[in-house]
Amino acid sequence: MSNSGLSNKVVGFVVNPIAGMGGAVGLKGTDGEDILQKAFNLGAKPIASSRACLFLQVLEPLRSHITFLVGPGMMGEDEVVRYGFNFRAIGARKDVTTSQDTKSIARAIMGEGVDILVFCGGDGTARDILDVVDSKLPVLGVPTGVKMHSGIFATDPQAAAVTVSRYLWESLSLKEVEIMDVDEAAFRDGRLSAKLYGFMLVPYEPALIQGYKLESPITESELHNQAALALYFIEEMKSDVNYILGPGTTTRAIAVLLEEKKTLLGVDVFLNKKLIAADANEAQLLELIKGKDARIVVTPIGGQGFIFGRGNLQISPNVIRQIGLDKIIVVATRSKLLGLKSLRVDTGDSELDQQLRGYIRVIVDYREEQAVRIEK
Repeated sequence: MSNSGLSNKVVGFVVNPIAGMGGAVGLKGTDGEDILQKAFNLGAKPIASSRACLFLQVLEPLRSHITFLVGPGMMGEDEVVRYGFNFRAIGARKDVTTSQDTKSIARAIMGEGVDILVFCGGDGTARDILDVVDSKLPVLGVPTGVKMHSGIFATDPQAAAVTVSRYLWESLSLKEVEIMDVDEAAFRDGRLSAKLYGFMLVPYEPALIQGYKLESPITESELHNQAALALYFIEEMKSDVNYILGPGTTTRAIAVLLEEKKTLLGVDVFLNKKLIAADANEAQLLELIKGKDARIVVTPIGGQGFIFGRGNLQISPNVIRQIGLDKIIVVATRSKLLGLKSLRVDTGDSELDQQLRGYIRVIVDYREEQAVRIEK
């Protein structure tokens, strides 16, 4: 797109600075002061700013045509300053922010008549925006959290920027999407309790918007398929190799046949067909695989297709690189794959994401594999 002749636009931009911090340390979210403090104690590092920067980098060539209305300080201002955008900050800087800050800033931005509101966060932040905006304004989420079941998010920060530019200057249509969230306390106990909270309008570009998470059907044929591919996987397991099993019912089927108890929503490690680490975080994974042969075993998220970057942030770019890209095993039932056009990755490391793209073999049944493409 040529920049000449483009009209000027006003974009609201809010960053939740603590979003996603619980992922790598295995906390599955950062809702609540106690959990946030626990994340800090475990060595969690902020990731929201870097995700916001990835979004802004793509829009940088258009900066003379965009004015941002942003949250103060680390809620958006710091990032737009770094890239030289015209902006106006709303509210006073704070060292500690809460969901009420997100809501008050979103409310003020909405009153200014912006063309679109963009936020960096997860499902919790989406709920905060929903409480204020509802369906009165187009909204787009830059995926930054641990829980991202809602359909409001782009597939990655770069895709969010492309979607915004196409909406502002190419008139993308709007679509009403579900805003979902889970009970974090139940989530940490291995119980997925998701709830629909409402709907918001998102610029609709099917290849760039992730859609909402679909749960795996509990049918006899699905369970049979899970058991069959799990049996094949177990027969192929090698001695003295650490197997890192990501979350999901399909990977849990492997543990069931091994007569071991896997955490449904955590990342677990098996050695010689025995569970040696349950609900491991990034640091624990790196220690367990140091100098050893290992494999990563993941299953795509239903309806979205992500194998990395949603719900398994413990399997970080450092973990993936240390193990090796050629030692990733994907398992998925036939019905899950039928609902996906491709697989997706959003590790937070753009270079790694690019390296991961291409075709990968997916175990779909007993002694049956299928080549599936990983793309944006």
